[in-house]
This record gives sequence, C-alpha cells and structure tokens, in this order.
Amino acid sequence: YQIRLPRPEGGEAAANRAASQVRAMLTQEYPGARIDAVETVSGKVSEELARDGALAITLAMLGIAIYIWLRFEWQFGVGALLTLFHDVSMIFGFFAITQYQVDLNVVAAFLAIVGYSLNDTVVIYDRIRENLRKYRKMAIVPLLNLSLNETLSRTMVTSLSILLALGMLLLLGPDVIFALTLAIFLGTVIGTYSSIYISSPVLVWLGVKPDSFLRTADEKDAPEGQPA
Repeated sequence: YQIRLPRPEGGEAAANRAASQVRAMLTQEYPGARIDAVETVSGKVSEELARDGALAITLAMLGIAIYIWLRFEWQFGVGALLTLFHDVSMIFGFFAITQYQVDLNVVAAFLAIVGYSLNDTVVIYDRIRENLRKYRKMAIVPLLNLSLNETLSRTMVTSLSILLALGMLLLLGPDVIFALTLAIFLGTVIGTYSSIYISSPVLVWLGVKPDSFLRTADEKDAPEGQPA
C-alpha cells in the first residue's frame, strides 16, 4: 500500500512530524506492519520534474520530426510528429485518469514509447517510399494499403513479442517498476495501431502523390548542373 498526503505548511520539519504521526498510527493500529520508506517531495522538486520531463519529451519529438523530414519529405515528418503526439497524449491521459504517480521512471517510459512508435512508423514510411517509386501510376490510397499489408506481419510479430514480456513483468514484476511497465505496455499497444491508422492516413491528408514525390526525389538525385 502507498499512502500519499498533501505536504503540510511549515517546511521539512512539519512534513517529518506528519510522517512520524502516520508511522506511529500504523504501528499502533496494525501491529507487525512493515513501513519500507517515507519520502517527502517539495513543490519545487515536483515542478522541476514536470518541467524537465515535458522538455525532454518535446525535444525528443522535435528532433525525431526533423530527422524524418530530412530522411524522407516534410509530409512524412509532420505525420511522424502527429503520431508521436497522439501516443504521448493517450498515455498522459491514462495517468491523469488513474492518478498513478508520475516519476522519473515514467518519464523514461514516455521516451521509450516515443522511440518504439517512431521505429514502427519509419519501417512503414520506408516501405511507402519504396512503393511510391515502384508503382508510379498507382493511386495513393491503394499504394498505402499495399505498403501496410507488406509490413503488417513484421509490425504485429514485433509488438506481440514485446507485449508478452511486458505482460509477465506486470503480473510477476516488482511494484517499484509497475508504473514504468504499465506505461510501456500501453504505449506499445497505442504505438502499434497509431503507426498503422494515423501515420499513413496523414500522408493522404497532406496531399502526397506518387508523381509529385517522384519529381522531388529525381531533383534531389540529379547531379549538380544537370536537369532532373
């Protein structure tokens, strides 16, 4: 069990007195109860954790979007950024509803979710780019469906193997990493479906077409001083 109390007025001394009173009450009411740890966190520390954690996640997402932009095209970068924003927002919403404690372990889980979701998205985007060059006259929606079907088995097998390991940690793992394991478990599920159902449709909304993509790619690949 975890008991959380608001920090009393009076600084660290008042917080220590409150903790001692709770410890004495538990010892009296429940003989033999074991108290593993008592922690006091000030408002300044929690504010720094929230600020630094949000900054780390935001910078990671922006860096990833810039990489995808340079590696593919700007539409792919926007699609990856929207997908990552969706994944992180869903996990934040879950923790806000359930009131699970958000600590440094959970922040690390958010960064792991960003990396995993990006990995799935890049695999799908790479196959889409190959098919954009291979099937020049195919409409964009059938081309996206073909690319998703070609990468679907890889995506599902990878996600299921990760979920099996995380599921065992949820059932048998220690309580100290429960929130971290739960966040990564949910992030894997959300990242898998968002890579399929969000990252690809965004390309349609942004107007990606095989002919326009090919013209841009040919211009990049043409030697300097020669027409594309």
